[in-house]
Amino acid sequence: MSFPWAEQYAPKHPLTKWIDSRLPLPRLVYNAVGAGYPVPRNLNYFWNFGVLAGFALTIQIVTGIVLAMHYAANADIAFNSVESIMRDVNQGWLLRYAHANGASMFFIVVYTHIFRGLYYGSYKAPREMVWLMGVVIFLLMMATAFMGYVLPWGQMSFWGAQVITGFFSALPIVGDPIHTWLLGGFAPDNAALNRFFSLHYLLPFVIAGAIVLHIWALHIPGSNNPTGVGVKGPQDTVPFHPYYTAKDGFGLGIFLIVFALILFFAPNMLGHPDNYIPANPLSTPAHIVPEWYFLPFYAILKAFTGNFLWIPAKLWGVMAMFGSILLLFFLPWIDRSPVRSANYRPTYRWFFWILVVDLVVLGYLGQAEPTATVVMLSQLCAGYYFAHFLIILPILSAVEKTLPLPNSISESVLHGEEAEAAPFGVHTA
Repeated sequence: MSFPWAEQYAPKHPLTKWIDSRLPLPRLVYNAVGAGYPVPRNLNYFWNFGVLAGFALTIQIVTGIVLAMHYAANADIAFNSVESIMRDVNQGWLLRYAHANGASMFFIVVYTHIFRGLYYGSYKAPREMVWLMGVVIFLLMMATAFMGYVLPWGQMSFWGAQVITGFFSALPIVGDPIHTWLLGGFAPDNAALNRFFSLHYLLPFVIAGAIVLHIWALHIPGSNNPTGVGVKGPQDTVPFHPYYTAKDGFGLGIFLIVFALILFFAPNMLGHPDNYIPANPLSTPAHIVPEWYFLPFYAILKAFTGNFLWIPAKLWGVMAMFGSILLLFFLPWIDRSPVRSANYRPTYRWFFWILVVDLVVLGYLGQAEPTATVVMLSQLCAGYYFAHFLIILPILSAVEKTLPLPNSISESVLHGEEAEAAPFGVHTA
């Protein structure tokens, strides 16, 4: 988006003039994160999480590159190579724990980023492409995290690979060939481990490229804001630097404190103890569960226990699990309400928080023993998840009575309307 009131880049030093005339990198950086990029003046701290996600990815790439120098992608010695990293490599324990817990922190900030987009309607026009690129990044993250979970080659790694790749065998006709092709054989072994290691190393760089496109797409319409009202003039914006670089810096400090507390005091809190047992194809763990950030989708998969029509239960579960994620691609066209922000959509706000609770419950059910009660609750929660997007949102778009919007962002800031309606009591800048 072109802002005529934005400060234009004009290099002053001879060296920067020479560089900018031949490679306009200084101008690009200035227009992307400097005074040349005006942003709405009322962004709250939920807008920090995009920057935090980029920082979390940087941690993963840096620690991953160093870990790859010492890891052996061989089924006979992979588990021991991880133990060697922990015990024999200088600061190897720190690198390994930073990488493992960094994945969890990455998902925490990305989930918060997604829910902020859902609450404030950041997926609506003209930001559909920003949202679609974000969903692509999320899918790439899930694939990368799954492959990384296999690499320690512990019990949960091996059986997780067996179960997750086994989903593809549910597909009619092509399922078994795809399953064999993914593993390079009929069961997880050297071929699968080498494939997963190669792709796990490659995909973070693909994610980084997708993030560049995500940010590029964002800079066309500009950032959304808590009111959902478009920018009307220079009174509605402030330069990204120094106002939001300072705000992002504060958020990054909080992020690093939380990360350090987990890293140094509870590094195995989010892991599974069975993964410290070497992989054994002859001993199935009593209860196979994925990492915590996959649990809501795993609960949706387990919710299908009976055949329906000519489709077996396993295929229904696989379709529902993948469909629950792919559904997000169509959200900009499912929710047709002209009002973006939930601050001015009181009925939608109730259903939004019900969805949040629903996903938290699904996460709990995903790691619970599959008793009759757990299965029944999983079915109810999975049903509500799909009903929220396919039934509730279209109906709300047509019948919801929304609150009057402010005339401009500056009016909202001056009158404090948005600040009073902000969730969690978070006030705007």
